[in-house]
Amino acid sequence: MEPLPILRRTPTTNKGEVAMSNNRDNINWDIEDEDDEDYTPTYDNDTDLVKKLRKALKAEQRRAKELETNLGELSKAQKERILKDVFTSRGVNAKIAAFVPNDIEATEEAISSWIDQYSDVFGIQQNAPKVSEQDIASMQKMNNVLTNAEAPGASDDIANRLANAESEDEILTILSGQ
Repeated sequence: MEPLPILRRTPTTNKGEVAMSNNRDNINWDIEDEDDEDYTPTYDNDTDLVKKLRKALKAEQRRAKELETNLGELSKAQKERILKDVFTSRGVNAKIAAFVPNDIEATEEAISSWIDQYSDVFGIQQNAPKVSEQDIASMQKMNNVLTNAEAPGASDDIANRLANAESEDEILTILSGQ
């Protein structure tokens, strides 16, 4: 929709003369209506078209103001949701979100960057680097091998005890694990 052009006209008196700022006889003023949001001064010689255009302009201005208010509310709600999601995913207390400045962009990257920058102020522990699935599987295999293995100190101890055994009964006792 194309915006309506703004029409300006010079107010004139009933005699067709240009009205001066101190000559307000040609304007219909109603003092009680000045505080009314819908109030628009009308001139005696305004046409219906001008009156309709003024009325349409006022309606569009109200609509624009209402849309700006809604946009502001939605933007605020979206930023709060993003803050909550980022803080929760990072394991950070969501109450710290109250300290995030308003000029921080409402994106996950910007908020994460802010958390990283001020983590020491709020006592936030930095997350350990991510380990790939392949590395985790390799570590589990190594752990399984080591779980069933005999500790080097224990095998050395058995070898020493066998070498220092003085009788056959002592050797059998060592080998039986008693």
